[in-house]
Amino acid sequence: MEQKIAIAIDDLTVAYNYKPVLWDIDLQIPEGVLMAIVGPNGAGKSTLLKSILDIIKPLAGSVTVYGKPYKKQRHLVAYVPQKGSVDWDFPTTALDVVMMGTYGSLGWIKRPGKAEKKAALEALEKVGMLTFQNRQISQLSGGQQQRIFLARALVQNAAIYFMDEPFQGVDATTEKAIIQILKELRKAGKTVIVVHHDLQTVPEYFDWVTFLNVKKIATGPVAQIFNDDNLTKTYGINYKTSIVE
Repeated sequence: MEQKIAIAIDDLTVAYNYKPVLWDIDLQIPEGVLMAIVGPNGAGKSTLLKSILDIIKPLAGSVTVYGKPYKKQRHLVAYVPQKGSVDWDFPTTALDVVMMGTYGSLGWIKRPGKAEKKAALEALEKVGMLTFQNRQISQLSGGQQQRIFLARALVQNAAIYFMDEPFQGVDATTEKAIIQILKELRKAGKTVIVVHHDLQTVPEYFDWVTFLNVKKIATGPVAQIFNDDNLTKTYGINYKTSIVE
């Protein structure tokens, strides 16, 4: 049976100051995959995520989520941004941050109630942060903060999860906990798209991979396309998969 397409990107081009950072990207992401986007610094990985999420406007091209523009499908999507883009000094508790994930389903007038708080506490428990619910977000370690933002995404009960470098600056225990949750999401039929930099963990963590360096180099199942040829084309140096196995 043919896989349903969760995200379809057609002829996408994005530029900063007239310099292309993404060029003529055609990409179809199947439903239910756990996908890594890999490539060197400046390859456009985070820009690709932000273009899909309508945070950055492209020069050309289109993106659809289950066949419709993102604005009409926003409720299906959850996003965990890069840690460096978050103001961690903002005075709010861990529970409040997770509760923010419920706002999209409530609209502008309705405020979170008992059901939303229950869901937020369950999400905190799932990421191992329930006992930190009343802590200020600024008082938590980098790994703990990342778990909180993952909980905020989980409480949205989305169909598609976007994560920008979720393992950056976290300890090994947190990394294992996060990837376990991402694999559970995939098992539940969710689509998970991760900007990732550690090539060594790609075969272990992901079942789908997209190689990106301004242009799309390759995309497909890890078992089929995570190889020397695509690594060399993407990074511009001779790679041997023995290095990253």
